[in-house]
Amino acid sequence: MTDPRFDQLAAIISRHSCDLQKGEHVLIEAFDIPDEMVVSLVEAARAMGAHPHVAERSPRIMRALNEAASEDQLRLWADCDLFRMERMQAYVGLRGGANANEMAGVSDDQTKRIGALYGKPVHMERRVKHTKWVVLRWPSPGMAQLARMSTRDFEDFYFRVCCVDYARMERAVAPLVARMKATDRVRIKGPGDTDLSFSIKGIGVVPCCGSRNIPDGECFTAPVRDSVEGVLHYNTPTIYNGTSFANVRLEFRKGRIERATCDGDAARLNAILDADAGARYIGEFALGFNPMILHPMQDILFDEKIAGSFHFTPGQCYEETENGNRSQVHWDLVCIQRPECGGGTIEFDGQVIRRDGLFVVDDLLGLNPDRLA
Repeated sequence: MTDPRFDQLAAIISRHSCDLQKGEHVLIEAFDIPDEMVVSLVEAARAMGAHPHVAERSPRIMRALNEAASEDQLRLWADCDLFRMERMQAYVGLRGGANANEMAGVSDDQTKRIGALYGKPVHMERRVKHTKWVVLRWPSPGMAQLARMSTRDFEDFYFRVCCVDYARMERAVAPLVARMKATDRVRIKGPGDTDLSFSIKGIGVVPCCGSRNIPDGECFTAPVRDSVEGVLHYNTPTIYNGTSFANVRLEFRKGRIERATCDGDAARLNAILDADAGARYIGEFALGFNPMILHPMQDILFDEKIAGSFHFTPGQCYEETENGNRSQVHWDLVCIQRPECGGGTIEFDGQVIRRDGLFVVDDLLGLNPDRLA
């Protein structure tokens, strides 16, 4: 018997996230997902009058294909998948898998090749820019372990987090969008030597309330590319292409990351930032406010939405928040500013709008966890 929460989540994806219309084609890309959930998505899409298409993927098989794929293979693979993506009006990426580090050990050069020859044309250039898309994880024992929870408790947490009231969140975020559009200078202070300043003047602002990611709860823009100055010390562990990093510290001068250190493999960190010229510049700045997500679990889709957090992203900018930066990298590194994580402030044009993870100006109080939960 299908878990009723599958149908609830599928309905949110079809109605709210993708806003499927009659006659539209939607690609459901399912990575190690229970058949029952895929069936729920197919039925929910059909209920909207849309045409569902399904591609089933296995992370272990994807690793076997990717680790030694030649340029010719990657180009043909990309051509085939791009042909299909160009015919889709919507995309759902539902990603499961028992091992978050499945891609560990794939060489930096091969990872760069995959991103340039497959990821960029199929996803960054086509799917992101030309479809209504949403991506989400699927709860697994491995994710529960990273979250330090039992599998059952994590599954309950997952569905609570993913099925929040996104309509209420959309109303609450509107004043933040207005403030960010009117802001020139941003300054961020935090523990240790974190002191960062940059401009967001003239850059677009996008609220995210279930329309691109699930779980959701952020509002993003991008810095003026060359305006970033100072030091940022991230306090949230992260995984990128199968490698774990902690305590990433970046030093900026005229927008460029001039020095990058971390606990662990600093050489791999710098190899990622040297993937191309744009990887050492910032493509996104966002504030997170999902009231149900409080602790990091080394999963970007969850961690970037943590209440009281922000992320500052090396690499590719989004078209809606164009700042001119181009890269195959887009790495959402997260910093949490709640008191138990060290605190900190965010200023817009000299006014503190968030202190120790809580919004402190009247028009933004509705984004605090006690209002959104």
